[in-house]
Amino acid sequence: MLLLRIHTVLLLVSTALASWDNNLNYRSPSVNHDGLGINLRKVHKRMLTKRDGSTPYQTGQLNFTHGVASGDPWETSIILWTRVSPQYENDRSNVTVEGTVPLFSHETEEYIHTSSSPICVDWRVATTPDMSGAAATSGTAYTTSDIDYTIKVEAKGLNPFTTYYYQFTVCDTQKSSPIGRTKTSPTEDDSLTPLSFAVFSCSNYPNGYFNAYGNAARKDNFDYAIHLGDYIYETARGNLSVDPRAANPQREIVTLYDYRTRIAQYRSDLDLTLIHQQHPFITVWDDHEIANNNYRDGSSAMNNTEQTFNKYGGVSFDKRKMNAVRAYFEWMPLRQADLDDNLRIWRSFKMGKLVDLIMLDTRSYDRSITSLGWNNEYVYEISNDAGRSLMGSRQENWFYNSLLQSKERGATWRVIGNQIVFSRINSTSTLEADEAYIPFNVDAWDGYTGNRNRTFKHLYDNMIGNNIMLAGDSHQNWVSDMVWLGEEGYDPATGAGSIGVEFAGTAVSSSGPGGNLSSNIEGSQLIVRDNQELQWQEGYYRGYYELHIDAQKIEAQFYGSPSVASRNPYEVSLANFTVYAGDNHLARPVAGGVVASGAIQEGEVRMTNLTLNTETGEWGYQAAEYNTMFISYPSS
Repeated sequence: MLLLRIHTVLLLVSTALASWDNNLNYRSPSVNHDGLGINLRKVHKRMLTKRDGSTPYQTGQLNFTHGVASGDPWETSIILWTRVSPQYENDRSNVTVEGTVPLFSHETEEYIHTSSSPICVDWRVATTPDMSGAAATSGTAYTTSDIDYTIKVEAKGLNPFTTYYYQFTVCDTQKSSPIGRTKTSPTEDDSLTPLSFAVFSCSNYPNGYFNAYGNAARKDNFDYAIHLGDYIYETARGNLSVDPRAANPQREIVTLYDYRTRIAQYRSDLDLTLIHQQHPFITVWDDHEIANNNYRDGSSAMNNTEQTFNKYGGVSFDKRKMNAVRAYFEWMPLRQADLDDNLRIWRSFKMGKLVDLIMLDTRSYDRSITSLGWNNEYVYEISNDAGRSLMGSRQENWFYNSLLQSKERGATWRVIGNQIVFSRINSTSTLEADEAYIPFNVDAWDGYTGNRNRTFKHLYDNMIGNNIMLAGDSHQNWVSDMVWLGEEGYDPATGAGSIGVEFAGTAVSSSGPGGNLSSNIEGSQLIVRDNQELQWQEGYYRGYYELHIDAQKIEAQFYGSPSVASRNPYEVSLANFTVYAGDNHLARPVAGGVVASGAIQEGEVRMTNLTLNTETGEWGYQAAEYNTMFISYPSS
């Protein structure tokens, strides 16, 4: 009898711990480094002892504070996310842990007074919008202050390329989250199912409203959202007591609490909440999720030096990076990765036989020194050194192997999600008279030409075609044939000699070159003149682009918001491009010979105020009503 009781108790404990383990945010971000997660037995024990005398939360105290989200679609599973909390604000886990704590550990129990009242949540996945009928899959998960009351679960046992609906409910109550919609990916051998993506980057909350997210969500023309980074910004702007889009906290963020609070503020934007509720995301970070122009040893404002350690309140750059990464994994609907010896987010997705989506980290993993604001001439001088890499040797070799394996498995297209502009961009025409002669942006691939040449060599030597490079970061639109200048012949008139196409998009709301529409067009004309492989350039509009992919072609459609100074549902169709399978270059005439803004190599620019209202589906001329692109703030 005693043995039976012991067995029963152990079974109950095991079952309880299994429910806790369903919340992926308690785990390490790395599948191979369990020690980097939170010790669930300690957390569970704390819940049983009630050491702080607290009582379980009443239903009325709990709220789903930031909606729902999904991401990282596989053919039979997907990640689901929400936050349920007794407080809207974030957990103040600010302590910098010291001593023998494992590197990148989530365990802060020894250092802070954490909650001893767990929150239990049931989750359910269905095939109907109203969640009726039998569940496709379901489960239970717990959350606590340790992980900022977030919940992230993997919904398994699903069917490929199927639309599902999901909802979270506080256990034994009627308090539920909004209903979310998501979609799994096709099977690996599915060569017939066409796919569509919406591609975003660079959303700066104080700078403007996230109209691009809302416009794309309301039109509902795509399967999956790709975010190439700068999902948040680490710098501060505005006054919270005065400005509705002022950054919170009102300082440059460095602590775990800071990063949690900033990403939570961004997730309060109604258009970002909407698109997360309706579409699964596939994300990588750029630099601002951690710090501007960061690289393996620091960033433009903070390095591992005594000076910046003291300036930022006793926080090293390494610790700041850990804080940023932990908050990102808590708040974003992405899977664990093989962390290996660094902070890894690079990974790939087999989207049927049609697309291999390869997501790179060209910023934070193991990048050689970049532009820090004072060393541009030095970085330009060493830009072709063979030892320089955007990715580090481990990721670089993985990237080349992924490209080759994609070809060998017969995938039609290789779509590469990358942060920074890949193509050569000679920007001499934009230099001021007193500026040093540095014709390229050394923070982009132009500052790592050895790395870019190795990529080109791998593609050409192995005859790997149908490559589509995606980029963000620059806050402007760039569409180029991918050309190894000086090594492979290229005919700008036909595109012959190219090995693929780059689609680099503008920002959701981050700043642009400045000036009005006409002055931006003049600047684009000079840039296009000086770069023969650059087929279209545009810098005025904020927005996004869509990719519609089948076995014969890819169609890319670029959209712009006439203003992000206010929340509005309007957008302008800027340009449309086609790439045919096997051509490895943009179809001619490029963009059908006509674009609505910017400059094109061969064709014409026809400016327009014709605007789509994405709420009503009606066309009008509302773009003419907007003369200011960004939110303005008083000069400091």
